[in-house]
Amino acid sequence: MRVLVLNPGSSSLKYHLRDTSAPDAAAGLLMSGQVDWPADERSSQDGLHAAFDELDATIKGLGSSGPAAIGHRVVHGGLRFNTPVRVTADVISAIEDLSPLAPLHNPASIACMDAAGRRWPDLPQVAVFDTAFHRSIPEFAARYAIPEDAYQAHPVRRYGFHGISVEMACRDTAEFLDVASLNAIVAHVGNGASVTAVKNGLSVDTSMGMTPLEGLVMGTRSGDLDPSVVLLLQQEGATADEVDHLLNHQSGLLAVAGSADMRTVERAAGRGEPQARLALDMAAYRLAKYIAAYSMVVDQPGALVFTGGVGENSHIFRAKVVGWLAPLGLALDQGLNTADQARIRTISTTESAFPVLVVPSDEERAIAESTAALLATAVRKV
Repeated sequence: MRVLVLNPGSSSLKYHLRDTSAPDAAAGLLMSGQVDWPADERSSQDGLHAAFDELDATIKGLGSSGPAAIGHRVVHGGLRFNTPVRVTADVISAIEDLSPLAPLHNPASIACMDAAGRRWPDLPQVAVFDTAFHRSIPEFAARYAIPEDAYQAHPVRRYGFHGISVEMACRDTAEFLDVASLNAIVAHVGNGASVTAVKNGLSVDTSMGMTPLEGLVMGTRSGDLDPSVVLLLQQEGATADEVDHLLNHQSGLLAVAGSADMRTVERAAGRGEPQARLALDMAAYRLAKYIAAYSMVVDQPGALVFTGGVGENSHIFRAKVVGWLAPLGLALDQGLNTADQARIRTISTTESAFPVLVVPSDEERAIAESTAALLATAVRKV
């Protein structure tokens, strides 16, 4: 099946057209790209329709090779959605209800579903959720220690994110290592970053929580911090919206080093700039601390996996992280770690306690395959 995958961000709409019947991932990618819009037009009709005009023109150029279905990445599916679903008015309404927990992402996905439905009304649409893979996290790891009445009144629990990427990375890792059941620690590191403990192929804990703010030091997000910081900022006069903006858009690498781009931070650190070196050390240490804890959670890890833009491309960051993990017996092969290869590979020494891998992230392939599988199941039932 040819599936058009739509992945909206804060300033662009990334798209892939994939043939899920192709013999391998490379052959299955028919087209990819992105159309941009100004950040302040992300949800506007003008910005959205301009983006879809450009995308529509590209698809029309394919003639009969155009899509048979559309798959959407949706960041937050709450507790309701633990599998991909066909897009309906009820599904869109439920995704909209979850928008306060993912205000940068869910509204953009809804806008894309609406625009795609108007532009290609005959094509079925499927929503694939980042949170779904983490529904297997046990209650003792998902709950926060707050009063029961507050817990029941609000959606306060650990949901986890990056699940589409992590699930695909686990599948590719298990195939690469030729194991039937995978125990691993998967670090998806990009501008947003999280790490997941995977036991017997299932997510059992993850660093992001109720929202994508918790956990690691990210490009513009603070990650873990004392909740009293929020109270202090509000006591000093900041509104809830201002605190939210500060922690999501003005923190992380940007706050410490002056840039949210890891490549810029690494270059500055290489020049000896102290704030850049501090930011790099903070991000690497935070991730290493989670990995060490999750190695206990998964019990005899079979692999440590780096994926995502930074995880795949920054040998400097990987080396810093694994350097902290020497007490666990992990060791990188410098030549393998610095090799520039866009494929799944081992970067650890043969003496490492367990292998360290780089696994290219392919969320769009996962979304396309999930979309095709759901629609094929629906056809068989009919």
